[in-house]
Amino acid sequence: MSEKLIVNAIIKYLKALDNCFCFKEHGGIYGTAGIPDIICCLKGRFIAFEVKTESGRETELQKATIKKINKAGGISEVVRSVDEVKEILQKIGG
Repeated sequence: MSEKLIVNAIIKYLKALDNCFCFKEHGGIYGTAGIPDIICCLKGRFIAFEVKTESGRETELQKATIKKINKAGGISEVVRSVDEVKEILQKIGG
């Protein structure tokens, strides 16, 4: 499955949840390099998902950004499916 299809499936899932705001970060010249693909606020929790295919790997900048988000008290993870997103949200009580 392509990264785009995975992102779309995750966004669809998140938008169906109560008390959830999310969007796809579109990068480009006006975006910030390294920001995860999906930004989410669920029940007051900041969550960011870097989406990759099964063979995809995050860049060093993406790894550093994920660490910064987690250090600041948010949650940021690399995910490869809607099921992984569901697992993360279950762990945090989302």
